[in-house]
Amino acid sequence: MTSTTSWSRGGTRFRRAIALFTVALLLLAATGCSARDSLAEQYRDGTNKGYISGDGRIVEIAAEERGDPVEFEGVTENGDTVTSDQYRDQVLVVNFWYAACGPCRIEAPHLQAVYEQFQGAGADFLGINTYDQPATALSFAETYGITYPSVIDVESGAAKLAFAQVAPVQATPTTLVLDHQGRVAARISGPIDSPSTLRTIVKDLIEEGR
Repeated sequence: MTSTTSWSRGGTRFRRAIALFTVALLLLAATGCSARDSLAEQYRDGTNKGYISGDGRIVEIAAEERGDPVEFEGVTENGDTVTSDQYRDQVLVVNFWYAACGPCRIEAPHLQAVYEQFQGAGADFLGINTYDQPATALSFAETYGITYPSVIDVESGAAKLAFAQVAPVQATPTTLVLDHQGRVAARISGPIDSPSTLRTIVKDLIEEGR
């Protein structure tokens, strides 16, 4: 009788262990499905985890008060070399970001929308990824539908330094808009909450250069 009872209890423990293991697997799968949005949700909830907060302030600089053109060079996630000379004579939007940054994920569709609107119409976009390796940046681009390139700047920080010499870029994300001469004409510190403001800045700078 004692032997039968012990076996029964052992069987119950085994079944409970299997059930707990199954639940753990289901939770792990659910976590994997939602991982790409968790940091974005943390940002929405105000926890500010994983990035240096910007204040959302937009600064526009009058043409006569802009500094020298920014000279930069870097290699994109696809292995292509880009330089400042390639973007002269057009407006350039430069976005500083990295994949684990919650607000970077939220603003990504807004940046892409403005890029698509002005692509080939006087403006171009370039990301500066300050933290990730190429594979991570490529995965982010595929997930969020980003089709413009990003310089992978984690090793040297040279691209960020080139811009930091003329404009503050401590917050992530930060977006700089350069005029036709390559001078910083506007800075958005923090995430872009909608395409409208950036769209207006880009449109005005395109008109300014005509």
